[in-house]
Amino acid sequence: MSLWSLLQYAVFMLVVALLVKPAGGYLARVFDGEETLLDPVLRPIERLIYRVARIDPVQEMDWKNYAISFICFSLAGTLLLYGIVRLQGFLPWFFQSYMTTALTPDLAANTAISFSTTTTWQAYAGESTMSYFTQMVGLAAQNFLAGASGLAVGIAFMRGLARDESDRLGNFWFDLVRGALWVLLPLSIAGSVLLVWQGVPMNFHAYTMASTLDGGVQVIAQGPVAALEFIKNLGTNGGGFFNVNGAHPFENPTPLTNFLEMLAIVVLPAALTNTFGRMIKRPRQGWVLFWVMAFLFTAGLLLVGQSEQAGNPLIARAANISMAADSLQAGGNMEGKEVRFGIAQSALTAVATSNGATGSYNSMHDSYMPLGGMIPLINMLLGEMIFGGLGTGIYSIIIVALVGLFMAGLMVGRSPEYLGKLIGPPELKLIMLYTLITPVVLMVLTAFAVVSKWGLAGLTTNGGPHGFTEIFYTYTSCLANNGQTFAGLSANSPFYNLTTAVAMMAGRFGLAIPALALAGLFAKQRRRPVTAGTLPTDNAAFAFLLIGTALIVGGLSYYAALALGPIVEHLMIS
Repeated sequence: MSLWSLLQYAVFMLVVALLVKPAGGYLARVFDGEETLLDPVLRPIERLIYRVARIDPVQEMDWKNYAISFICFSLAGTLLLYGIVRLQGFLPWFFQSYMTTALTPDLAANTAISFSTTTTWQAYAGESTMSYFTQMVGLAAQNFLAGASGLAVGIAFMRGLARDESDRLGNFWFDLVRGALWVLLPLSIAGSVLLVWQGVPMNFHAYTMASTLDGGVQVIAQGPVAALEFIKNLGTNGGGFFNVNGAHPFENPTPLTNFLEMLAIVVLPAALTNTFGRMIKRPRQGWVLFWVMAFLFTAGLLLVGQSEQAGNPLIARAANISMAADSLQAGGNMEGKEVRFGIAQSALTAVATSNGATGSYNSMHDSYMPLGGMIPLINMLLGEMIFGGLGTGIYSIIIVALVGLFMAGLMVGRSPEYLGKLIGPPELKLIMLYTLITPVVLMVLTAFAVVSKWGLAGLTTNGGPHGFTEIFYTYTSCLANNGQTFAGLSANSPFYNLTTAVAMMAGRFGLAIPALALAGLFAKQRRRPVTAGTLPTDNAAFAFLLIGTALIVGGLSYYAALALGPIVEHLMIS
């Protein structure tokens, strides 16, 4: 790996680390209702929303009411988006001659569930399927609303750990409005302006017909790309305006836009660790979580970068060529990668998007080396605890920490606790439910797909270990509410549209509801005083415990599946 690649990675991590504290402080002020610079503009809008919707933002909710509000809001968004998608032929900016993908009921339902759960799994090409109206009013709107609702759940979870002897986690509608108006909207406007400056289109022009040098005709889609592009990353959604997503020059024209879009994915989830430390009034606790995330992120980044830079040994041996980078060639495995990004920024994007619950990509992960493609898969299998989605990443890493504390408590013969809150039988049941939902649903769906004719029918390009990885990657991505894919799987079929929708809903609601219930139990407890026997959770030893727990639990859950896919494929070409 070159010095230039390492320098890019170091600069990215440095910028993220520098932004964590100010961004985390801002989030804490927003959700505590404290004064911010945006208040003169946004507070009148906030009051109008409450008045029209007849919401009392002061009335707080217990975990059940919070969860019901979250589910009902998501259901309403799903139904509304389904209606827009199904009726887009009667709505403005629909170019019938270019919309060549049939929006069947199963594909429309899959798309609606996908965007309302922040998965943004796309079994279609955006420019040949969705109209400008659908992209703007339907998909982009859900990027804001679904992202804000996920952020609200994360804030409520942190409140549960911060409060004592209370059954209230806040008001879902207050958190939703605050997240959308104070966080996502201003950052998206600023980010979209920067993208337009760099060349991302923002218009409603008809598709352009261009003549190629060999006399053919090429259809070039334009449209309101910038409006969708930044929020898809900021809201950890990831759905692309174009089929090739962030590899398209209209979505991601320069290395600077790539850098900004990756920051948009990572910074807010990273900053929530600082917000958490402020809410519980123990900043060191938040920094420990951040540095664990940063360590795992960096390790994955180096592994992907090194794997892709090493290239394919079969090609090197067969053609007797060097895969090393030099002044005449980039070296390594450049299949499926944009020349303007190269291996370094392709690897950075692969790791950032797989960790950040964002299905955006600027290279084809299906073309990565087996170990290079396995790292994004592992990132999602770990529950995206490494930064993760808006709100979901923070409660994912904390629940992994609770599992580690329980195992440590068993070893030392002491009742486990976290931040003075006892991890008793009721809490442990919810932790185990949260931990088991993903592997159980994932393995059942994958097993069904690889033994059924409907599942195997999607393997139109690859079979064997790589084909297995494509199926396993699909369900992992949907359960992680990520949405990226190994593109060799033809997933637009009733079978995959239905089963991936099940995975998306399990990943969204099957994890958020136990997390809220757990927060409710913690909020009711009286905080126990720190004693000599209390296990410290703000030092390096706890960080190592957290990392070890994630790797051990993940390995025990998924090693068999990884061995059938990328590991055996790596051994076949070594």
